[in-house]
Amino acid sequence: MAKKSKKVKNKMPLAYKPVGFVLGWTSGTLAGMAFQKTWKVIRHEDDAPDALDRDRRWGEILLAAAIQGAIFAVVRSAVDRAGAKAIERSTGSWPVPDKGGRD
Repeated sequence: MAKKSKKVKNKMPLAYKPVGFVLGWTSGTLAGMAFQKTWKVIRHEDDAPDALDRDRRWGEILLAAAIQGAIFAVVRSAVDRAGAKAIERSTGSWPVPDKGGRD
């Protein structure tokens, strides 16, 4: 019985890959929407500066990038964690190897 349980745990990371992909896509979409709303509140502009915007200053570009990165990291971590906990509740196994991470 212990061998069967070990095999199920070894297959879980592979089975979780499609779920992880969907969660990653979803978190990216949510983070993009959150960033757009946040930027609009901060600067009262619809469009955030891009690194290649000629008319934007360094400060604006770096501020936008820092805010976008922070929002993306928080949303991605929250969605990944919620997905992993849901998999654990439904299958009884954590979806990634014991000492593994995203990268």
